[in-house]
Amino acid sequence: MHRYLALLFGAVLAAGCAPQQAVQPAEPQPQYRMDATVRDLMDSMVDPGADFIWESVETIVSAKGIEEKRPRTDEEWKEVRRHGIMLLEASNALLMPGRRVARPGEKADEPAVELAPEQIQELIDKDRASWVKYAEELHDSTMRTFKAIEAKDADGLLATSDAIDRACENCHMHYWYPNDKPPAATGQKSKY
Repeated sequence: MHRYLALLFGAVLAAGCAPQQAVQPAEPQPQYRMDATVRDLMDSMVDPGADFIWESVETIVSAKGIEEKRPRTDEEWKEVRRHGIMLLEASNALLMPGRRVARPGEKADEPAVELAPEQIQELIDKDRASWVKYAEELHDSTMRTFKAIEAKDADGLLATSDAIDRACENCHMHYWYPNDKPPAATGQKSKY
């Protein structure tokens, strides 16, 4: 019995003398301050970012002839890159928990076509996983375009930017105008 107590006392003593790891206090988690709504992000980041990318490579036919528009200088590529970053980060901002679709009392821009903001919010709240999937599609399609931008590849930029349009349209068909029949279902060509 004495041997057991001596062994136990030795183990306790050894544990007490062993260097202890300092317990690190938990780092405070940042609290997001979301003043902008989804509508704000669309108006100030998503639409301008996507439009700039889409319009950066195009063929313009006029009375003056055919003009091939594309970024050529480092400064032009830098501007396209800025808009690519804007669109990438907008897709992340859309994912922040608690972001509202619109401010209380705001109405749909086109009530005959779009759901009311409260209805869109309800759809997002019921199935957050789909919202995340659509935002990630926007990010992934923009990232493919961003790689073409980084390579200063105008043909790649043109080839990949259609995927951004599809990502946007897929989300809009699900949330903004789910009652609008896609062209395949009605036999009509897409208006987009």
